[in-house]
Amino acid sequence: MVIPPKFIFVTGGVMSGLGKGIVTSSTAKLLQLCGLKVSCIKIDPYLNYDAGTMNPLTHGEVFVTEDGGECDMDVGNYERFLDVNLTIDHNITTGRIYSNVIKSEREGKYLGQCVQIIPHITDEIKNQLREIPVKENLDILVVECGGTVGDIESLPFLEALRQMKLEDEYSDTFFIHVTLAPVLDTVGDQKTKPTQHSVQELRRIGIQPDLLAVRCKTQLTKDTIRKISLFANISPESVMSCHDVSSIYSVPEILYEQGIAKVILKKLNLSFVLDDISNWKKISKTYVSYKDHIKIAIIGKYVNLKDSYVSVYQALLHAGAKLGTEIEIDWVDSEKFEVKSGDVNDYGSFGNNLNSLYSYDGILVPGGFGGRGSEGIINASNYARANNIPYLGICFGFQLAIIAFARYVCKLSDANTTEINEKTTNPVIVYMPEQKHIKNLGGTMRLGLHEIDLSSDSNAFEIYKSSSIERRHRHRYEFNQNFKELLEKHGMRFTGSSDNKKRIEILEIPNHIFYFGIQYHGEFHSRPGNPEPSFEHFIRASIKNKISKKDI
Repeated sequence: MVIPPKFIFVTGGVMSGLGKGIVTSSTAKLLQLCGLKVSCIKIDPYLNYDAGTMNPLTHGEVFVTEDGGECDMDVGNYERFLDVNLTIDHNITTGRIYSNVIKSEREGKYLGQCVQIIPHITDEIKNQLREIPVKENLDILVVECGGTVGDIESLPFLEALRQMKLEDEYSDTFFIHVTLAPVLDTVGDQKTKPTQHSVQELRRIGIQPDLLAVRCKTQLTKDTIRKISLFANISPESVMSCHDVSSIYSVPEILYEQGIAKVILKKLNLSFVLDDISNWKKISKTYVSYKDHIKIAIIGKYVNLKDSYVSVYQALLHAGAKLGTEIEIDWVDSEKFEVKSGDVNDYGSFGNNLNSLYSYDGILVPGGFGGRGSEGIINASNYARANNIPYLGICFGFQLAIIAFARYVCKLSDANTTEINEKTTNPVIVYMPEQKHIKNLGGTMRLGLHEIDLSSDSNAFEIYKSSSIERRHRHRYEFNQNFKELLEKHGMRFTGSSDNKKRIEILEIPNHIFYFGIQYHGEFHSRPGNPEPSFEHFIRASIKNKISKKDI
């Protein structure tokens, strides 16, 4: 007898940004520790086909899957918590749903029917949700529905989830609703009205939550739990306190201690017993107990929204945790290093004073696009090289580090990327030939997993302990190898390549404490307890740099 897969649906109320993604990831992790085969899907109600063309300053990071999917950043959380590699199918958007329905209508698959939200859109949503657990042979699929209950955009998805609960057996579906219990400074006690109204709104559209995950500053009091239980028509054992903790990797532990796994497994009629979570506790503990401290500058274009670089941030934390080092991060807008002397500005102590970077133990430049702020990154990349400060450049940071070296070491004063200056006489970074005839922006970059060959006599080989690695990519521009011989003559080495040496993937400066540039996105491969090697070695070098400064 084939046992049908179970579904856990995670919805959100009151306001956005409550941490549905972390609740989803933590719940899935605990069920995985029960020995169940679990995965996650993120539903995004926006009309975009995927996250690829969205502004990182408003939407956050675009997470890239191995198969080249450009996804919501919560997919990255799922991968990090579960230590699995997901696909584009694990991020469903309104745009994808409507595209499929319209395609089917054009092909005559509805046999002349009037195509409507119900049943055609909701049926397509249900079909996509049901395909994943069958294809991947899952026991449980945890589905996070983006947005907030009450949003117009989310209604078709919530209706589809309501229908699935109606169609499936009672023990095959489980609803978790994430809400908020704020504390007003003037009163001081935890307020339950936002949760009450959010549950009422959810029930109004036909969904009764089985469990409430309540975000709060401090742990929910017994009185607050009692009141929420009474007015939300839910047992006290099913009201979970999601209070603030020092690390997101502690969330599975606090939910485990409140018995969330028992509540879910009982409702889903599963007899699995939660395995020992001591290994996960060991990992989470490394994020709250440190023996050292370093300071890292992340210099980028989108630092006003830290979620723009969430995978980079997590990869640094993974490396720091493994090495027992707390990492203090300053998010530095690269435009601060472009202000001319004497200009009136509100950039505080930075301005064009690159010497302020000397106080950092390491400098990291993440990915990006376009001309704004690029000159500041070039200046910072050169400063790190000239002052022997550990430097890790990722994608755009890799490309602009090449430009900095070409300008200041090779004396090609107008060296640039054609992305910024098409008329430069020294185009060290150029548009990839395959991209020249592409008109659409979405889903057309060099995306996904590619194999990279490493030189045996290189830092890259020492870092990865292998002659070949696979990493994910997201770029349109690449190093122009017509300049390779010149840059190598002046001391830069190119020690990683792909596509039979057609593309350069890694740069390094051998005599530098750590100067490493990668065209790929190593951050997407980092996991708690198993940091991506280039990040780990960057942090090791930053620790060494801090120690050497003390000795001066």
